[in-house]
Amino acid sequence: MTTDLKPETAVILFAHGSRDPLWRLPIDAVALEMTRQWPHLSVACAFLELTAPDLPTTVEHLMMQGKTHLRIVPMFLGVGRHAREDLPKLVDDLVQAYPQMQFELLPSIGEHPAMTQLMAQIAAHAPAAHRPDKA
Repeated sequence: MTTDLKPETAVILFAHGSRDPLWRLPIDAVALEMTRQWPHLSVACAFLELTAPDLPTTVEHLMMQGKTHLRIVPMFLGVGRHAREDLPKLVDDLVQAYPQMQFELLPSIGEHPAMTQLMAQIAAHAPAAHRPDKA
């Protein structure tokens, strides 16, 4: 399986963050799955608050690896204030701080039609092992 992303591109999975250290495990799992499917793709996670690393730290780390194009994927199901206001402001600040870099901010993952279809399939066809009424 291949991806159309060039070697100078990295993907940043951006999520809210939490005080609970287990909260980040699904985001880390997505990053690991991406790395499994596309071993040459550079993938990193970044968080808005309460969890490290933050977006500027992740950007600096990827820049030190020679990346010049950063695709930021908001891992939000709903499009609230963080996705509409906070993240675009953070990216604007990064564009100003690093004019040599190319930043690509994708829509929130929850807005993608494939995500809507997948969530509907999961809800309608949950395996018995995952149902709360099964011990």
